[in-house]
Amino acid sequence: MCTTLTDKYNVPGPRYTSYPTVPYWDNTSFSLKNWKFLVKNSFDQSNKTEGISLYIHLPFCESLCTFCGCHKRVTKQHDVERPYIDALLKEWQLYCTLLDSKPKIKELHLGGGTPTFFSPEHLLRLIEGIFHHAKRSDCCEFSFEGHPCNTTQAHLQALYNVGFRRVSFGVQDYDSTVQKAINRVQSYETVKKITETARAVGYTSVGHDIIFGLPFQTEDTVINTIRKTKDLLPDRIAFYSYAHVPWLKGNGQRGFEKSNLPTALQKRKQYETGKNLLTEAGYVAIGMDHFALKKDTLYRAMKAKKLHRNFMGYTASKTQMMIGLGASSISDSWYGFAQNVKGIEEYIHLINEGIIPVYRGHVLTKKDEIIRRHILNLMCHFETGWTTKKDYFCELPKVLDRLEGMQKDGLLIITDTLIKVTEKGRPFIRNICMAFDLRLHYKHPEKQVFSMTV
Repeated sequence: MCTTLTDKYNVPGPRYTSYPTVPYWDNTSFSLKNWKFLVKNSFDQSNKTEGISLYIHLPFCESLCTFCGCHKRVTKQHDVERPYIDALLKEWQLYCTLLDSKPKIKELHLGGGTPTFFSPEHLLRLIEGIFHHAKRSDCCEFSFEGHPCNTTQAHLQALYNVGFRRVSFGVQDYDSTVQKAINRVQSYETVKKITETARAVGYTSVGHDIIFGLPFQTEDTVINTIRKTKDLLPDRIAFYSYAHVPWLKGNGQRGFEKSNLPTALQKRKQYETGKNLLTEAGYVAIGMDHFALKKDTLYRAMKAKKLHRNFMGYTASKTQMMIGLGASSISDSWYGFAQNVKGIEEYIHLINEGIIPVYRGHVLTKKDEIIRRHILNLMCHFETGWTTKKDYFCELPKVLDRLEGMQKDGLLIITDTLIKVTEKGRPFIRNICMAFDLRLHYKHPEKQVFSMTV
């Protein structure tokens, strides 16, 4: 990777799990009333055909992983489980009362936090409660995130029994120095055991999450981690760039010095080395940070041009509507976004008052919808076009002007009706999408809100 390109394009930028991105939502156009209207409208359009997606945020963790920028509550008190599950089921009921028919769930994901903080019994109660008011799609995909150190066979079996077939385990790095720095100490033997247990139970897709660019991480530690990962051959791998955002409230990243972190060039080298090793092992690169074996649904979705990206990252199951349950969860009606309050106590209080607990959101304009499609095309398929009027917007010539330098650098090819990202340009896909991000260009933030793109 060219040093000059790495330096040139290493700027703060979004990961584009949505457009507009959360810091650029127009909250003045948003209210609970119009959010309910958007939910009903989207549900009526999508439920009979593709169904809906459901994301459930389970925010509790027993210890703080200092690399994590997610919303979580660190506690060892497990008496928090029952009241939180009660609130989730009440929130789901509030949504179901808005809808004219029983929701058909195509995709369900448990994220965190640490979903396996919760007991198998409480997770089972949650899922059974959800399906008391819903039905499964014929081609559903249910998944959850598991911590290798506290996921048990009982967790795996309980969720398998109610339809879960995909699990992802957070590995990050096997080096002891890196693990101690990020407060995520787990042995290869622990990961191996739970991976094999998941397969024995019957899970058809077992994933591992690996992060590059972590404190004290080197190219050698990445090589070691990838080699051990190859021995276990997970069906899919999320090979994420560490997002250093120490300004976030309650974030353990503030304990890291800049000198502890790899440079942008070192970080880029870690990715390229890891990518090459994964490719040699039979994995196919998907999107900007995922790899999958050819038998996995993520690979098949990519080949069929059905790969999708939302607040859960890359997914093989596109739906127009995604409802997010739980504190800090984000919902997507395709025509608008809404985020729940982040405080757990406030979340439970509003639920008990019978109020859907959203506190901010955004209603997409027609131009937002067009740009969202272009960014999704780029993030999922590395190309986008404007052969019809519905794909054109008046600022497109300015966008193409912003991309001219990237074309000269060999990152993309621009024709009269198409942009196609080159292999050389794929590591800079976030930068390419930023050229389309009109809200980012119209309003510069007063302080840095995004991680660096490299």
